Amino acid sequence: MNMQKTKTFFLTLLLSFFIIWLSVEGWALKVFFTNPISSIKEQQIVQIPKGSSTQKVINILLEKQLIREPTWFKWLLKYQGKTDKIKAGEIKINPKWTVNQLIDALVKGKEVSYSVTIIAGDTFKQAFKKLVIIENIKQDVSLNELTILKEVFDIDTSLEGMLLPETYFYNSGETIKKLLLRSYIDLNNLLAEQWQNREKNLPLKSAYEALILASIVEKETAKASERPLIAGVFINRLKKRMRLQTDPTVIYGMGENYAGDIRSKDLITYTPYNTYKIKGLPPTPIALASAESIKAVMHPEVSNYLYFVAKGTGDGGHTFSKTLAEHNKAVQEYLKIRRNYE
Repeated sequence: MNMQKTKTFFLTLLLSFFIIWLSVEGWALKVFFTNPISSIKEQQIVQIPKGSSTQKVINILLEKQLIREPTWFKWLLKYQGKTDKIKAGEIKINPKWTVNQLIDALVKGKEVSYSVTIIAGDTFKQAFKKLVIIENIKQDVSLNELTILKEVFDIDTSLEGMLLPETYFYNSGETIKKLLLRSYIDLNNLLAEQWQNREKNLPLKSAYEALILASIVEKETAKASERPLIAGVFINRLKKRMRLQTDPTVIYGMGENYAGDIRSKDLITYTPYNTYKIKGLPPTPIALASAESIKAVMHPEVSNYLYFVAKGTGDGGHTFSKTLAEHNKAVQEYLKIRRNYE
């Protein structure tokens, strides 16, 4: 009888321990599935190398403190049939995710996106110099090899102006060539669409000429509202076969000789870009033209204005004139305001 009681006692004790163990493990399993994968606060960027084994992925996550139970995690991957479905690449992981959200992200391969803005008004070289210093871009072309990009773009014209200034998103490891090609394609698509729907009777022979004029408009004003009107002034001058006489073209033609100010002798010194000396448009764009400037050239504001000059009040605005006498008066007013500011 005592033997039977002892046996029953030990069986009851063993069963109690087993129930307690199940409860603890059950609770731990619940925590594993429902709690955040980590207690760290900041999101982590993780690089999963191509061909990584399940254990390699787990080791990477452990190193970043992004999983709590590596054995269970491995078991869960195997149970869900996803051990060989994890995508290689860079991924941003939120420590507040559950384990299933983590697995979902690893399988979908939601790569980290970076952004870079190509700025309107910059020259091609200025834009390129900014691209080569951004993070996680693969530098497969240098400043001394820019002519290679003509082959990439399949063009025989100048590279100047041949990018669309926008914000572009890219993944780690994307090449400069690929990013620039995307921008070039975007520019061509916009130009083609705008040229197809341009206003009638523009004194422009091609979409490329429209791009050249758009680059001048871009450099002439920082006020978006003025672009169609300034484009209209240049269109009026071209129709009348007047020289454009725009300072930004003089500056571009001076190149490295430009020291921050235009002198009288610069206006009369010939370069292919000096629109005080040449008739019509310069041979290439002088900067990267925004979509707004391109649209302004294709749809200029109709007016009788032939001249404009900065107001000098600091707001970037201009005074527009129909006659040379009005323009000269506006220039004197600009010089007076400028002297007062000095």
